[in-house]
Amino acid sequence: MKIAVFGGTGRVGSSFIRMALDQGHTIQALVRDQDKAHNLITEATHIIGDVTQEEDIRATVNGCDVVFSSLGTDKTTTLSKSMPLIRKVMEKQGINRVVTIGTAGILNSRYQEGKYRFQSSESKRTKTFAAEEHLKAYLELQSSSLDWTIVCPTYLPDEEEMGGVRYEVDFLPKEGKKISTKDTARFAFEILDPPSFSKKRVGICY
Repeated sequence: MKIAVFGGTGRVGSSFIRMALDQGHTIQALVRDQDKAHNLITEATHIIGDVTQEEDIRATVNGCDVVFSSLGTDKTTTLSKSMPLIRKVMEKQGINRVVTIGTAGILNSRYQEGKYRFQSSESKRTKTFAAEEHLKAYLELQSSSLDWTIVCPTYLPDEEEMGGVRYEVDFLPKEGKKISTKDTARFAFEILDPPSFSKKRVGICY
């Protein structure tokens, strides 16, 4: 399987790429910094470019079977700008399956009906910019014809795989406190193909 990857030099993305390569898949990743990419994902094909430019996205997904994105926000609007373009290119090229990494903040509040977690007392964060960016990406996918899944982890320490991942559609499992970057990558990799949780947000934690 040939996988297009966005956000591949990040903590979750680089772990995902390593897992996919170890399983014999081919990776085509869009990266901004070629030196950083070569240090992390030497066996992948690198497309040097900008994820907010349609032509660079088109070059990245060309010939691929599925798409994985772990794009973050990093105090920018890159995520909300890029997702409509990723959707557009995928729909034009007939690539249907996409798994993205979101945040637990865009899951439904368990105790305040009609609110997302980041809008409710369940969230301990005082700043909502990142969650709002992820929400825009979710709403973009929700309105598309794509077979999407958004994996929504809670606190993400950079730790090894522990297993024992709990998950719940549309909600964060009760008492969920954290999940490692590598277990998050593993969960996303395993549901990419064959597709699982079609057109769903999935909260994950230990």
